Amino acid sequence: MALPARFSLLESEFNEFLFGTVGEERIGVPLSVLSAFARLGLDPWLEAARLSDLPRESAVAALSGTIARLPAGRWEASETRGIAARLIEALPPRGSVSPAGLAKADGTRRSRLPLWLIAIALGAGVFLGVAIGGELPWSGSTASRSIPSPHSSP
Repeated sequence: MALPARFSLLESEFNEFLFGTVGEERIGVPLSVLSAFARLGLDPWLEAARLSDLPRESAVAALSGTIARLPAGRWEASETRGIAARLIEALPPRGSVSPAGLAKADGTRRSRLPLWLIAIALGAGVFLGVAIGGELPWSGSTASRSIPSPHSSP
């Protein structure tokens, strides 16, 4: 089963931003924006879309506040605004996010036709299997099958 579009990493216009590095954690591992948002319980694609729609300074202030909520990494609290400004540069310009991109970000406009087609095909396969076996309750004929018991001899 395919993942919903909001989890798709292939064609998101926010990938450069989401995979940007906030900084290093205390243990020396780089922390991506995507991981930072997820740790704070935020949907990374929706948050990226929201920040992209804000004026640059408002987006920097909002992201700076988000970074400040993270457990301390190898960056100082005074550096959060600079980190946020650097990361905001990777977002698409304000107003350039396409409606299709927003639909992918929140997953509300994707077609459910493929799921319906799969469900119908599976249902038809089960129906045909039962029909061929003569086990339909309304078929009128009961197929009697002789199943030898384990104790009877041939």
